[in-house]
Amino acid sequence: MMQTNQLFLIFCSVLLLLGLVAFFVARRKATQVRSSGIAMYSQPDQYAWFAVIATAGPAIVLSAVGAFVMLLIGAEIPTFSLLLVSLVLAAVGLAVGMLLVRSNFHARQAIERTIRWILASAAAISILTTLGILISIIGEALNFFQMHSFWDFITGTTWAPGNSFLAAAGRGDGSGAQFGSVPLFAGTFMITAIALSVAVPIGLLSAIYMGEYAPSKVRAVAKPMLEILAGIPTVVYGFFAAITVAPFIVRVAETVGVSASFNNALAPGIVMGIMIIPFISSLSDDVINAVPDSMRQGSLALGMTKGETIRDVVIPAALPGIISAALLGMSRALGETMIVVMAAGMRPNLTINPLEEMTTVTVRIVAAMTGDLEFESAETLSAFALGLVLFVVTLSLNLVSVLMIRRFREKYRVNNL
Repeated sequence: MMQTNQLFLIFCSVLLLLGLVAFFVARRKATQVRSSGIAMYSQPDQYAWFAVIATAGPAIVLSAVGAFVMLLIGAEIPTFSLLLVSLVLAAVGLAVGMLLVRSNFHARQAIERTIRWILASAAAISILTTLGILISIIGEALNFFQMHSFWDFITGTTWAPGNSFLAAAGRGDGSGAQFGSVPLFAGTFMITAIALSVAVPIGLLSAIYMGEYAPSKVRAVAKPMLEILAGIPTVVYGFFAAITVAPFIVRVAETVGVSASFNNALAPGIVMGIMIIPFISSLSDDVINAVPDSMRQGSLALGMTKGETIRDVVIPAALPGIISAALLGMSRALGETMIVVMAAGMRPNLTINPLEEMTTVTVRIVAAMTGDLEFESAETLSAFALGLVLFVVTLSLNLVSVLMIRRFREKYRVNNL
């Protein structure tokens, strides 16, 4: 390992040295050509940066592809040979970059094409990564559905994967393992709904205040203070939910004569809502500030009050961005695990009472993947099935939200024509 690190350090140092040589030599050559009276299509610095790209680009690509092949495919490629070939390719690129420093070469266009390819590659990597995640989940989920019915998994109301061990020991009811995911998704959506009911009103109202009413000095202090909430670790929120919020809810429930469990869905939902307030507030504030001020001035000139302007002009114009902010908060709530574990418990419970114990899909995924069972067991593979269904549900919600955003944009555009 130490030898590999040294080789990599030497590779980076030599590549950096070649890049510097390419930059200064190419710029000097281009300056000399232009000073001789020959018209050139690009500036000397542009030829210099093209030489750097021609030198370092192929070497970095080759070494990255080699590392990718070694890590994912398992091919055995000597590290020294790979880095040596990459440096040789860098030297060849340096020579090519020097040869292209001539009057009829468009260095600026070549750099722009390279940047465009880099951006397109980044977008392709993002898409391919998503597809790779989906394919890996589907493969293991299909193995699970070969063991248990997909219909029972989707519509079942009992999640008891340990019943198979109890039945084998003669202690269960003989029904074997049950993988009904309805209680898990019900708990997920209930806690997420509670979180959004807390975060969306508070976040939106705080964004309206900071964007429309707050003085600049107050805004300069209030917005950073609000965004500090986004940097607090979720385990701290979990402690707050379990130690402070949950007992407070139990005391309030006892005061009004209602029974409540210390592990309930209301506490993590409220705390999770507090956690995602900065996401909704900050993004909504940015969107509200992006509404052209001429629209506000025009509304006020027509006799509308400031409140009516915000309600009938600013909010409709910013509504697509506000919906996007709410969706980001919803996605954050759907994937939260630690707060639920610490405040809501891990018992799958199909109920509409938020004062009872329940759990979410992500909690069960963590429990299934961190157990002592074999990877090929049904309980472990059920995590992939849950992940696949959660992926489909989240994707469906995002598609619906995109359609809603487009509808609001078209409606607002038509009303302003």
